Amino acid sequence: MGTLTGHLVPGIVLYGVGLYYAVLASRAILRGQKLLSPPLPPKEKQGQRWWQRVQVEGLVKVGAGMTLVLGEFFFPPGANHFPLVDWEDPRRPFRNHDSWQHATIFGVFLLSALADFASQVWLARPSVPLERAATALAVAVLLLEMGAHVEHKDALEVRVHALLLLPAVLMLLVLAAEVWAPDQPPLWMLKAWLTLVFGSWLLHVTSILYAPLSGQRWSAENPVDLAFAVTFFCWHLGFGAAALAAVYSLCSLCHRRHSSSGLGGAWGSYQTCPMDDSGGELEKLRPRGLSSGQGCPPAPSCALSCSFPELSEEAE
Repeated sequence: MGTLTGHLVPGIVLYGVGLYYAVLASRAILRGQKLLSPPLPPKEKQGQRWWQRVQVEGLVKVGAGMTLVLGEFFFPPGANHFPLVDWEDPRRPFRNHDSWQHATIFGVFLLSALADFASQVWLARPSVPLERAATALAVAVLLLEMGAHVEHKDALEVRVHALLLLPAVLMLLVLAAEVWAPDQPPLWMLKAWLTLVFGSWLLHVTSILYAPLSGQRWSAENPVDLAFAVTFFCWHLGFGAAALAAVYSLCSLCHRRHSSSGLGGAWGSYQTCPMDDSGGELEKLRPRGLSSGQGCPPAPSCALSCSFPELSEEAE
């Protein structure tokens, strides 16, 4: 990761994940969902294949994690940063410390994807707290490794990486809160905003350290450069909020357009089909044409009648 490409690729991935979170949170709020992602039915009622039940976040963790871990050790082609110990030296010193630090960060996020898969594929019911706890653990490892990563660096690298830690600390707190309260829309939006800030600032750090837009390298000895690093980071806080507001506005326009046209579809009002008949919730969602003793129709009809009662009424 100690190269332009090594900072650029994670920055792009994180910013893309931030936009994905922003769209997901905006749609969930507009549709009145109680959870960020629509819950899957119990395992025995799922008709999809296992890879169709995995959410995008887990797939991104696997793809990006494996690519970045391999890139740390074997990029550029022909390089080998995998040896951990120099066995030829009698003192047996450690080698490739930065590569192993970065690989540890990416590897823990890769392991958190396994928790996502276990929750969404193998457990009887998906466990949101398990998924959030695994991601929170990965962010905690990120904080520990980045704290050690800035040791023996110049003042500029310490400054830009310290600023990068701020959204990471707040993200850890948000994920920890979601373990116990996954149904809070403010946490959804805050997580999207922090991910956007983290991704955009990482991209800016790439420019500062490896490809300055002005063509002049930033100086760790110049207090003005160090001061502007903080100023630019504050701008990224505003840029992240503006991007989040823009995504929400676009989602709101699409939601209103589809609602006014009566198309519904992916942007229509969403209400999950209950998994049991407790509390009378199933009776409230059952179309008027069905008697109370008939029960909920099979899976496809149930999903249609529970999510869009008006469509069932028209069909009758």
